[in-house]
Amino acid sequence: MSELVREPGEQGEQGEEVVPGSSPEPGAGILRVFGRQLKRFRLRAGLERVDFGARAGYSPSTIASYEQGRRVPPPLFIDLADELLDAGGVLQEMKEEVARAQYPAFFRDAARLEAEAVELWVYGTHAFPGLLQTEEYMQAVFEMWRPLLDEATVQQRVAARLARQQIFDRKPTPLVSFVVDESVLRRPLGGAAVMRGQLEQLLLVGAYRNVEIQVMPLDREDNAGVDGPFVVLHRDGGDHVAYLEAQGRSTIVSERTEVRGIASRYGIIRAQALTPRESLAFIEKSLGDL
Repeated sequence: MSELVREPGEQGEQGEEVVPGSSPEPGAGILRVFGRQLKRFRLRAGLERVDFGARAGYSPSTIASYEQGRRVPPPLFIDLADELLDAGGVLQEMKEEVARAQYPAFFRDAARLEAEAVELWVYGTHAFPGLLQTEEYMQAVFEMWRPLLDEATVQQRVAARLARQQIFDRKPTPLVSFVVDESVLRRPLGGAAVMRGQLEQLLLVGAYRNVEIQVMPLDREDNAGVDGPFVVLHRDGGDHVAYLEAQGRSTIVSERTEVRGIASRYGIIRAQALTPRESLAFIEKSLGDL
């Protein structure tokens, strides 16, 4: 592994430049570490931000935000920067950790498990699951959070959630099952136009061969999902875990008996919901009613 480049007189963590209005989330220290290394390699190459930005195809202000740990650099930028600055793989070695930093701290372990899963079972009760959301719906959801999120954090979380949707294009293709409570389809978060686009997104994703979307109707007298939303993740080799989230806190469940119970509950929920074909028809009708 290549050694990190250090400059003479380098300041420690407490000596870092403070940027007005910036507020990195707890656990995002890797962004500051990456930013310091990026700056050192740039200076070693004798490049100003304007020059480096021109070569990389990014504005000087964007380069500054990466160097100051205020924004999450995309993987393509990291690869390009490592090559342009002759960093010897040092920047690329941080790519995976940097990618995880784009998620809120409570979701980072779940994001890693999701990226490794060969099958996902998702039950949503309050909002559409993130893997199904449009960018406009995400924006609306994050802007509703209280306490309020600053604009930079909203944009970062939207970008991170969009990146997760690459799971549908991954090879080998994972199998993904969603059950969404009807109340979610009736809750017009962001307004009618946003909801219209969201329902269209459901129809689009629901047509994928590896995806099934089901609706749990409000008129069901039996609903095994009254305890709230959850996700069951199946990993290669048959190992299963569950993910529970509420009020900005999360729990990864790995104890076999407990996971088996959650998985069984999902099976009952699927049986109680509309079939995938009935659900797509229900979504089409809901779209027509807007």
